[in-house]
Amino acid sequence: MPADSATAPGVLVPVEVHFDDLDALGLLHNARYPLLVERAWGAYWAGHGFGYEGDWAAAEDACNAVRELRIGYERPVTRAGGYAVHLWLDRLGTTGLTYGFRFCSADGATTYARGSRVLVRLDAATLRPAPWSARFRDAGRALLRPGG
Repeated sequence: MPADSATAPGVLVPVEVHFDDLDALGLLHNARYPLLVERAWGAYWAGHGFGYEGDWAAAEDACNAVRELRIGYERPVTRAGGYAVHLWLDRLGTTGLTYGFRFCSADGATTYARGSRVLVRLDAATLRPAPWSARFRDAGRALLRPGG
């Protein structure tokens, strides 16, 4: 992960932490961070016309699998409310991509966790790696970190 990920290009996607996302100590449970990041990515891509509606063959670029997930927790989230996920692409390959993320305050100023995730685009019939579509690659370029 780049040390300057707080200033990386990308987008801030609003997310909501609910009371039932907190653990017995009143902290956002560690397993909820990746879930909230996934929801932010889903919202971002849905806004660009990509999504899954029950048919993997029709899903095209939304037919993908996680190869790797890394996350580091920097400070606890101690209350429910509005937050954001800062999303960007570190690498956009032919069949895979690596994205970076920060779970942060709604304005992006405070970082609670940061990480990266590697996705592989799959062919729905064979579950083997398949190339991203040109439309997906075009949409992703807007989030691509220089040199990625």
